[in-house]
Amino acid sequence: MKLYDAAWAPSPRRVRIFLAEKGLAVERVTVDLRTGEHLRPDFVRTNPQRQLPVLVLDDDTVIDDSLGICRYFEALHPDPPLFGTTAKEIGLIESWLRRIEHDWFQAVALHFRNRSPAFADRAVSGEWPPIPQIPALIERGQCMWNAFADVLDRHLADEPYVAGDAFTMADIAAFVAADFGIATRLPDPREGRAALARWHGEIAARPSAAA
Repeated sequence: MKLYDAAWAPSPRRVRIFLAEKGLAVERVTVDLRTGEHLRPDFVRTNPQRQLPVLVLDDDTVIDDSLGICRYFEALHPDPPLFGTTAKEIGLIESWLRRIEHDWFQAVALHFRNRSPAFADRAVSGEWPPIPQIPALIERGQCMWNAFADVLDRHLADEPYVAGDAFTMADIAAFVAADFGIATRLPDPREGRAALARWHGEIAARPSAAA
């Protein structure tokens, strides 16, 4: 199998951190997003969505979603568990993953893709016709970003990790979203939020965070 990866993008980083936590090594092919390699015909034949990461299995099956890739490896290598083991854990982790994706990562995407000239006519990622940028969504993204940071800070005041007592995929997703928001010039969510800052520092200290 091969994992198509990218150095700075958030979704590939989720997978790298997940694999590092699992202690798994997978053959990787680096795709250069800055030069538009993911938009070229040879890559589009692999993934028409023009997105990364992409896992191509030995039978040529393509899994083109970061959480789908992580779930694939979780099924093959369940220890240490990162998607939960009990019904309660699985439900909580899934719920938080959806909130993080819809409320926080989407905030970064709205802010970044509607602001950066590199995404002119590509304001929405995926297999779409040209979609123009909407400047008003930059402000909406920042509002969503700050609002969810407040939610997460309040939650982490009572919980050591996002989905309870153990480090899980929910922590990976939230940590990557936080770092990508900071990198794309959204307000640092750690400032003025002690619980979120404590949690972020603990996740950043894990060896997998450097993956």
